[in-house]
Amino acid sequence: MSPFRSFVVVSLNQIARNYRNVCSVVGPQVEVVGVVKADAYGHGALEVARVLVAEGARWLAVSSVDEGVSLRCGGIREARGPDQLRILVMGGFLSYERRALVEHDLTPVVHSLAQMRDLDRLAEASQKPIAFHLKIDSGMGRLGTRAASGEILATLADLRCARLEGLMTHFASAADYTSTQTDDQIAYFRTVCADLRAAGVNALRLHTSSTNAIGYGRTEGNMVRAGHALYGYVSPARGDAPRQRLSVKPALTWKARLLAVKEIPEGALVGYGGTFRAPRTMRIGVVGAGYADGMFHRLSNRGKVIADGKLTSILGTISMDLTTIDLSHTNILGPGDEVTLLGTEGDARLDAQQIARVAGTISYNILCSISARVKRVYQS
Repeated sequence: MSPFRSFVVVSLNQIARNYRNVCSVVGPQVEVVGVVKADAYGHGALEVARVLVAEGARWLAVSSVDEGVSLRCGGIREARGPDQLRILVMGGFLSYERRALVEHDLTPVVHSLAQMRDLDRLAEASQKPIAFHLKIDSGMGRLGTRAASGEILATLADLRCARLEGLMTHFASAADYTSTQTDDQIAYFRTVCADLRAAGVNALRLHTSSTNAIGYGRTEGNMVRAGHALYGYVSPARGDAPRQRLSVKPALTWKARLLAVKEIPEGALVGYGGTFRAPRTMRIGVVGAGYADGMFHRLSNRGKVIADGKLTSILGTISMDLTTIDLSHTNILGPGDEVTLLGTEGDARLDAQQIARVAGTISYNILCSISARVKRVYQS
């Protein structure tokens, strides 16, 4: 029994199984990058990275230089075999982070021609060639260059010490088959790649696809970036989509303990603002987790948890540290007993996508919002 009032249990075996499933779907000729940004979507970056490396991953991806440095300082250096474990920094870098890129052997994603030139000066000053991946903004309108192929080629020709290793883009709507946006992005990216190839520039790595594109078969190039799939989720498709190819399962269960259980009379008000009025005599439980732990405030009077193997309602307004639930269906549970906020218990199931639909958000947001004060417990 875990001695915490609120904790998540992460199945490292399930993450390994999910990684293997991604590898089997994309095939042996495609490199799978394990995305461990945002503390591995709330699962614990160091612990997940160790699992992926043990499974044979040669690439990990993070958002920031800080995240990459944390992995290196945590001992994430060698891949299985003689290879250096590569860490791709997808979210770019700021001027004061340049030295850390070199010192910790991080591979930056570059988003502009100016940044290519900056990186080249850094490589020259460091007397160390730096490989980078150039991100093409193919239509998402976020990070990445929109420069014409000729401008990219001219900048590449001027580089002395930085070396183009990869070309990449990111899809905005990979699971949406009611839109042509992904097809348009693929066409744009292919054109840039073809223009560079015609000029003699052949990037070693080409990658466009993250979890949703992998799941629905929209993969380009010889590398994919698996994030959400590692943790057990693929977004449902919109429109006339092909069959979803991945077979992954959630790796995280979130539990919290009851702090109090009591009876309230008909007409009693519950929580801040008295937003719930008991329609009858009820048995209620106060759970030791609130919005500071990652319980979305929008689940007030709308969400569910699992108690004694049954889905039951959240009553009243979720507060910072506490959530009140209906326990009228059971007399078994008392203070100190666990309820399930996310996961399975008996035949009842509550995953991040179900919670997200009620909270008006996405499953990524649910997982990444489980706060640091919720203890992480790891199981093999």
